[in-house]
Amino acid sequence: MSGINVSHEDRAHGQLTRVTIDRAEKLNVVNRTLLAELRSTLEGLTANPDLRVVIMSGAGEKAFIGGADIAEMVTLTPATAKEFITELHHAIEAVRQLPVPVIARIDGYCLGGGMEMAAACDMRVTTSRAKFGMPEVHVGIPSVIEAALLGRLMGRGRAARLVYTGELIDAALAYDWGFVEEVVDPDQIDDAVERLCDSILSAGPAATWAQKKLLNAWDDLTLSESVEMSIPVFANAFSTSEPTDRMRKFIDNK
Repeated sequence: MSGINVSHEDRAHGQLTRVTIDRAEKLNVVNRTLLAELRSTLEGLTANPDLRVVIMSGAGEKAFIGGADIAEMVTLTPATAKEFITELHHAIEAVRQLPVPVIARIDGYCLGGGMEMAAACDMRVTTSRAKFGMPEVHVGIPSVIEAALLGRLMGRGRAARLVYTGELIDAALAYDWGFVEEVVDPDQIDDAVERLCDSILSAGPAATWAQKKLLNAWDDLTLSESVEMSIPVFANAFSTSEPTDRMRKFIDNK
């Protein structure tokens, strides 16, 4: 049965949570039901003080997310289209607003809304067989909402090429363009994701949460504003013992 699968792993330094979109028989394409469940699931994670890292993935080996469900979209009117795309935006924004680093584990197709979902994650690790694209124009609609993130990751010209042509690119080109951070063989993806998780889990929890807030804020601020707002965040880090404890440990181990 289709749905959102969630599993939690308690590690030595906090909790790792895996969120899997499970509609493998339909390339994990998302419909209203899945979007509502995904948003609810992600928003529920934000209250967990032990949460340290989230892994987003799609069930099976054929797709991360194959996009939004065309069988559902074909019936849309202007009014219901606005509702549908707003629901998709809210689900993707819930990924972006998670208070901890989010890693997209990508295998197979990553298309349309799926590519936007991946863009909302903090990091993207993909298999060499993955395919990326924004094919909306070929079904008569523009790429919207979090497609706006693509230019920030890969540059305006490359984002424009994807949304104008609807062509698919392979994982190697997605890496060259800066959309993904690592490309590995299919049997190595879990190890690659695990290495990132280990590094995140070994860092200071409060520092990691603060860093996530800063990265999200920097997306919407000028350079001067970003620098200015980060100063009190740095100062506030010393309101707990985390920095001094870790700095003393670093000095003692030199």
